[in-house]
Amino acid sequence: MRGFRYFGMMFFCLLVFMGSTEAQLQMGFYSSSCPNAERIAQDYVNRHIHNAPSLAAAIIRMHFHDCFVRGCDASVLLNTTSSNNQTEKVATPNLTLRGFDFIDKVKSLLEAACPAVVSCADIVALVARDAVVATGGPFWRVPTGRRDGTISRSSEALNNIPPPTSNFTNLQRLFANQGLDLKDLVLLSGAHTIGISHCSSFSNRLYNFTGVGDQDPALDSEYAANLKARKCRSLNDNTTIVEMDPGSFRTFDLSYYSLLLKRRGLFQSDSALTTNSATLSFVNQLLQGPLQNFFAEFANSMEKMGRINVKTGTTGEIRKHCAVVNS
Repeated sequence: MRGFRYFGMMFFCLLVFMGSTEAQLQMGFYSSSCPNAERIAQDYVNRHIHNAPSLAAAIIRMHFHDCFVRGCDASVLLNTTSSNNQTEKVATPNLTLRGFDFIDKVKSLLEAACPAVVSCADIVALVARDAVVATGGPFWRVPTGRRDGTISRSSEALNNIPPPTSNFTNLQRLFANQGLDLKDLVLLSGAHTIGISHCSSFSNRLYNFTGVGDQDPALDSEYAANLKARKCRSLNDNTTIVEMDPGSFRTFDLSYYSLLLKRRGLFQSDSALTTNSATLSFVNQLLQGPLQNFFAEFANSMEKMGRINVKTGTTGEIRKHCAVVNS
């Protein structure tokens, strides 16, 4: 009898395991339910991204911010309503996110073709990849099958999204919380090669680094003087936009890493990559290799990030409109 119970328990565990593996992401998840889904998304990106190429950086940032809070479940897209708490969208790290309308337009096309089939979470993941590729960046695999979350809390965005003021210890902790290692930290930071930022994300480095009106000594003094004179003329400037990879911000390349070694990383979190021997070594390794090596490594980390705590199978839902949960 004891042996039978043991066998029964093992069989039950096997069924649970099989169920969990069968519900994972897969390439071509919509090949039967919506065969043209990925093509519809890609065609829209290719037709429109060149009208606003900076959206490539904006949407990859949206994907990053989504995955770091409750996993890649499109919770960052949800609007605050009278019936719930403040959502991620209105949290401080997300107030400068852009591209919501772009995602909504792709969603409307997919709803017209295949109602209630393609998740908003998959749309964000696909559009992030397609926008980067369309503007000359690397391609990465995007397995699909994500489902949309129904919970979104601004407090969780504040606690989980790495702020631009992060030091190395904070970055390591927040990335490790998502199952990402130091190599992923360096590679995903490389998306800043096409990034832009508001002065408010780094002006403390120029004007009030330790609270006594000082400048961050880790920031190149000539670069800091240039930023003060031409871009961020005061600590209170919240509107001016600065290229994160000056002179090359429309090109997905290695120059972001070159700037780090010149102490010209815009954010404190960029500069932090040079304060640890392991991350600094990997930065140098990337710079010594060909661009295609960076593209391949970046692709691996993006696919890994896109799998963070995904909802699959019967968990979550397929939203009809990305900004609201289904009624």
